[in-house]
Amino acid sequence: MLVMLSIKNLAVVEEIDVYFHKGFHVLSGETGAGKSIIIDALGLIAGSRGSAELVRYGNDKAEMEALFELRGDHPVWDTMSRLGIQGTAEEHLVIRREVTASGKSTARINGQLVNLTMLREIGEQLVNIHGQHEHQSLMKPERHLSLLDTFGFADINPVKIQYQQQYADYAKVERELRDLQETSQKTYQMLDLYRFQLEEIASAELEVGEDDLLQEERLRLSHSEKMMEAIVGGYHSINGDGGMGSVTVAISQLEDVARYDSKALDPILEQLQSAFYQLEDAAYQLRSYRENIEFNPGRLEEVETRLNQISGLRRKYGDNVEEILTYYEKIQHETDLLENKDERLAEMTERRDRLRDKLLQTGEKLSKIRRKAADELANQVEAELKHLQMERTSLRVNMDYIDDPNGAEWNGRTIRVTRQGIDNAEFLISPNPGEPLRPLGKIASGGELSRIMLALKSIFARHDQVPVLVFDEVDTGVSGRAAQSIAEKLFKLSADCQVFSITHLPQVACMADHQYLIEKHIIGDRTATRVTSLHEDGRVGELARMLGGVEITEKTNHHAHEMLKLAEARKDSSTYAVH
Repeated sequence: MLVMLSIKNLAVVEEIDVYFHKGFHVLSGETGAGKSIIIDALGLIAGSRGSAELVRYGNDKAEMEALFELRGDHPVWDTMSRLGIQGTAEEHLVIRREVTASGKSTARINGQLVNLTMLREIGEQLVNIHGQHEHQSLMKPERHLSLLDTFGFADINPVKIQYQQQYADYAKVERELRDLQETSQKTYQMLDLYRFQLEEIASAELEVGEDDLLQEERLRLSHSEKMMEAIVGGYHSINGDGGMGSVTVAISQLEDVARYDSKALDPILEQLQSAFYQLEDAAYQLRSYRENIEFNPGRLEEVETRLNQISGLRRKYGDNVEEILTYYEKIQHETDLLENKDERLAEMTERRDRLRDKLLQTGEKLSKIRRKAADELANQVEAELKHLQMERTSLRVNMDYIDDPNGAEWNGRTIRVTRQGIDNAEFLISPNPGEPLRPLGKIASGGELSRIMLALKSIFARHDQVPVLVFDEVDTGVSGRAAQSIAEKLFKLSADCQVFSITHLPQVACMADHQYLIEKHIIGDRTATRVTSLHEDGRVGELARMLGGVEITEKTNHHAHEMLKLAEARKDSSTYAVH
């Protein structure tokens, strides 16, 4: 359960710390007091996207922190372990979220930084928020299949995973086949171009690194005369009297006197002898190099011609010989594909058809499981609706294939295959006996939609193990006995999880185990929201306000007190005792 929620600088909330308990919680207060901000904070804790508009004016950031107490067998611990987040049931699970005035946000779970995807994966296992927009989504048939799959998750999901794996294989081949078919008109044109390019590159007989070697050779050949002059001059300088001859004379002179001061002169003599040998070696290398200098205008012309040929290929096919040869291999492969296109088309079509048949068989299997789950879901929703003053309502989940004139032939119909399966699902309702079943969006009122969604949430709560369930004005559009039924359903639901409800109805508020008053206050020149945990007298006063509006009389207070007493009696009875 959620133990504590701390909010700082979020919208009109300056700073509040709210502690919660097991059971059914009601948040009440005047319209605009800031009740929805508590829900917004929980949404951010659960991974909803933050924005700069949420930060209280004049502050750098908004901060939220939530403490959860969870059983050791709750699936969130396995999820955290898989994501590398430390945590144990012996301690509170702490989630902290910050949103800056620039719109950026950070999140931490047990002190570890996490990204939004990780936070959302953890958050959706902890908090389920139901707002007005969600029960409006009941009017959209495209959402109904997802609701059905959630209900029948244990039986549906294994087959759905198998189906989606097969669909990925089928879609890949279908894409490749379509691409191949689209190139049909260009096949011959491309083949001619590729064949010309292959011939042009192949006839050049390129070798890797050849262009670099040729450029070096051209440099030498084009400067061979100047090089000869420099080499000959250098050789004569080293080998003449001014080179090795001078060093030889110096060595002879030092050898005559070195015995008189060997300590000082021997090292110098060794350097001169070393210089002589180095000069002698350099002269030998220059002589050898001179003999290999080539004066060959014909070879230079050949090199220039070859480099021009390679340069022409580089302009078309790559920056160097390696890239040209890589391009050659690529178009050779493309040519092979194009030349064998008809065979590949036939092969891929056959493969596509095999995969589609296999996919349709799995889709049919998935469809049968869904139809069975649809009947069970409809029965359970009807049972729940009986407790919500809709006992004469009939509900069915209409299942049918997705018709498509260009689709696949299956069971005498042409149907479309999608990633979610081959089914359409739509909730149909008949609020009164004798009336035909019709789509929810066409005949259900706001109050009926609220109660249908509450019935679904009640059913799903037994399946998904989410510990915190939040309803934002789920009772909109109802009153009287229907409102009382919703209140009793929310109270019953809190046996399986911690339930929060924002409400304006006293029938709902009086059934709560814990009630919190959300109020706006002006402090200085700023507006701030305050959250107060109400006890008996406070609850009577708040219920009286909800009953009587602006003027609260003694009779209104008495009525509010009686409502609380009756609610406690109902909760204590064997029918409603759940805590």
